[in-house]
Amino acid sequence: MHEMSLAERVVQIIEEQASQQAFRRVREIRLEIGRLAGVEVEALRFALEVVSRGTLADGARITIIDKAGEGWCLSCAAAVPLAARFDPCPHCGGYGVQPTAGTEMRIKELDVE
Repeated sequence: MHEMSLAERVVQIIEEQASQQAFRRVREIRLEIGRLAGVEVEALRFALEVVSRGTLADGARITIIDKAGEGWCLSCAAAVPLAARFDPCPHCGGYGVQPTAGTEMRIKELDVE
């Protein structure tokens, strides 16, 4: 499950930032996760709860901001909504759609003390 390693990296980033910015506790972690990122959100949420135990993020509320998928259809030469990687273009039905948004996962914001 790669969500566990993602959660470990999130906690590591938080600890690095706490060292640099001198905060003591994290009350909320806001993550932006694209629908095309290949992340199982509930598995990540569970993993974060587990790996944050005993850290300054222990008990922090985890908020997930859903980022829609978008792509560029090479046939239509148009931006199109994309529900999943490798989906066909909703306009022409072609499979030459390159994802342009919704592939990211990032820490959007931390609420800290």
